[in-house]
Amino acid sequence: QVQLVESGGGLVQAGGSLSLSCAASGRPFRWYNMGWFRQAPGKEREFVSAISRSGDTTYYSDSVKGRFTISRDNAKNTGYLQINSLKPEDTAVYYCAASERVGVSKNSDEYAYWGQGTQVTVSS
Repeated sequence: QVQLVESGGGLVQAGGSLSLSCAASGRPFRWYNMGWFRQAPGKEREFVSAISRSGDTTYYSDSVKGRFTISRDNAKNTGYLQINSLKPEDTAVYYCAASERVGVSKNSDEYAYWGQGTQVTVSS
């Protein structure tokens, strides 16, 4: 199995940027599709973005499209989420997840491995 550790969260003003990282260990990271999800207080966890094993296919939720960029470096066993033009409604705990499924999914149920999350707080 693979272990995931997120980093890069923090407190930022609206309009600012953050770079989140997801460091993988255990089995080769290239074996997994990767997703980012987030959960705000009192809300359900929601899909943010996903990327295929090779990095050639990416998906974004409508709420982040054009502001967030997902990427990965399989040689470094690390995934990334660049988040720009942050809004207060982006405040949440951000989780990276890995899936062994064939296709890239937006469904959190298809991700078996999860990190512990990193807090992103956006002040207005």
